[in-house]
Amino acid sequence: MNGIGFLLIGGGVLGVAVWLLHKIGRALASILEVLAAAALVFIALWWLLKSLMCLGKQVITRWRTSLAVVAFMAWWQYLGWLSLAIVTGSVVVVLTSWRLINVMSYDQHCGRFLRSWWMRWAVYARKLPAWLHTCGLSIRDETLPVEVTVNLVGRRRLLSRKAASASRAVQVPKVLKVRSGPSWDEVRVQLVPGQKPEDFDEAARALAVARKVKRCQVRELEPNVVSIDFQRRDLLKSAVTSLPVPDLVSPDGLGVDLRHVWSGTTEYGSDWRVPLVGSGAHCLTAGATGSGKNSVMWCPLVSAAPAIRSGVVRVSGIDPKGMELAYGRGIFARYAVTGKQALELLDGLLEEMEARKHEFAGRVRMIPISVEHPLEVLEFDEIGALTKYTDRKTRDAIVEKVALLTTQGRALGITVRGYVQEPTKDTVPVRELFPRRVCLRVTSKTHVGMVLGDGAYERGAWANRIGDSEAGVGYVWGEGVREPLRVRAGWVADEEIKALETYVTNCGTHVVGLSEGRAA
Repeated sequence: MNGIGFLLIGGGVLGVAVWLLHKIGRALASILEVLAAAALVFIALWWLLKSLMCLGKQVITRWRTSLAVVAFMAWWQYLGWLSLAIVTGSVVVVLTSWRLINVMSYDQHCGRFLRSWWMRWAVYARKLPAWLHTCGLSIRDETLPVEVTVNLVGRRRLLSRKAASASRAVQVPKVLKVRSGPSWDEVRVQLVPGQKPEDFDEAARALAVARKVKRCQVRELEPNVVSIDFQRRDLLKSAVTSLPVPDLVSPDGLGVDLRHVWSGTTEYGSDWRVPLVGSGAHCLTAGATGSGKNSVMWCPLVSAAPAIRSGVVRVSGIDPKGMELAYGRGIFARYAVTGKQALELLDGLLEEMEARKHEFAGRVRMIPISVEHPLEVLEFDEIGALTKYTDRKTRDAIVEKVALLTTQGRALGITVRGYVQEPTKDTVPVRELFPRRVCLRVTSKTHVGMVLGDGAYERGAWANRIGDSEAGVGYVWGEGVREPLRVRAGWVADEEIKALETYVTNCGTHVVGLSEGRAA
């Protein structure tokens, strides 16, 4: 009986235990179901919130595209697809007609915005990150957590799975904005911490190859923002002609602005204007034979013809070859060929400079340009012939006098414009005294840095790649211009030079000159 009683009691206890476990299991299952449902709801809400935040960010940062999509969808919903198709077709016809009638006005007010939008979405936002990564302009996260295990035998370094995945993380510069002009695309990107603008300068050629274009230029906009400019086509391929001499005098007879004299066009389609007076007027132009130095020389003179004729501008010329400036000899008030003549000419300009010092010292900081005190412009062709390839005494004297004129002449109304084939320091010892410099086609890559400064070649000034048929094409560096600007000087034909000479020396015929205020 005792055995049976123990069995009954044990069976009862076991049954109670099973019943309790069953109840507890059901309770735990219910709790787990609630927790799983709560976790699922939380994860769904988290992803929904994250998606809404990403969508909101895209809507805010790309509001034009977002508004366009909303407008199209609303039109489709409330007015039907037929009316949408008719209006869209009409807009396309109007824009196409506008472009055919006046491409410049169309591109100014509409075309460049549409092109920028399309180039961003179709090309740069999609492809540029891969180009940057391929060209070595990405940052790989190498700062990884390391687990170190120490035992009696030695130490083991274990890389966690999370750290291993982080080792594959790559940060690529972010595309901020795209501007697309007639020939250039300007892509602004935000640098990743650890990068510097010089990294992009060194990769400019590789980026040009990746984009399948001839030129790529990098410009620093902010410490962490650069603009990568891609040249889609060459607007300077065709020759640029100078202004016709008879059309230079405006009906009111006011003439030209000597601070912005037309000299050609830039690669961005705008006018290239150079100062003949004031800041940046002293200019050194370097280029090989046939590169177009004469265009850089003659085009501003043609544009300033009314001021020369009226006496507001007085031009002097040093022409060691005795050929280039001699073709328009009547334009020059002073003219020199030999070293001795050049010294006499420079002495005359220095005397004029000293006389102006005594007259205006303490009265003004920059003399007013007028007929009584004209702007003295010295055109020094082949400057290297007299600053290196002549006897030492003459060479040293010419270098000294040119240095005095370039360092003191700006405020006193004296401008020096020099031209050289070999822009080395030995050939032109005073080249750093010219605040504005133009580099035309040169024979060596090193010449680019000599003319435009260190790093100019890396920033896109590839003057050694200019073709023989592209006379007048070059790069400009000067005050206020950090990045080399590609330009093409206006070509002046021989008959235009003779027309200019006839116009300037027209038997003393009176022509109304520039007012002091406008010329200064």
